[in-house]
Amino acid sequence: MTTTKKNEPAPTTDFLPVLTRAADAETTRDPSSVMTLLADSDDTGGRLTGYRSTFAEGAVGAPAHLHTRASEMFFVIDGALQVLVGEEITVLEAGDFLVVPPHTPHAFAAAPGRTADVLFVFTPGAGRFDYLRLLGRVMRGEADPQEIKDSSERFDNHYVDSPVWREALAARG
Repeated sequence: MTTTKKNEPAPTTDFLPVLTRAADAETTRDPSSVMTLLADSDDTGGRLTGYRSTFAEGAVGAPAHLHTRASEMFFVIDGALQVLVGEEITVLEAGDFLVVPPHTPHAFAAAPGRTADVLFVFTPGAGRFDYLRLLGRVMRGEADPQEIKDSSERFDNHYVDSPVWREALAARG
């Protein structure tokens, strides 16, 4: 048995290390972004889901929504991401990190006139890869948008109305 210090048992886990090579990662896309699927909840014992999204210039990412169980983390790798958190809109630049707790309305888009490359992590994970695949199919016109509404509990993705976000998107022109 491996020990850590003074005969305390080493921590155990119910999943193996996850390595996703860029060349092997599954991607899904919609008209405005490419999502690189890195690790889903099934891979991590339910602890997290992680993926990378690359947004075209000014592309809208997600409408206002919240999660009841998961915290969502954003790390901007490159570019700039316009984000709604609650009723406040801010722009995250390369290197910025944001954690949105459960029950907090949020939305995001590439900042006007900018592209964005963002790492997203959800904890705990929630099988989000199937949601991203469905979203891509809906955005490409291959699936009915009602499927997104019907999946809100399954994927812990609950859309909400945000006049602040609607106004921000309208101001983009």
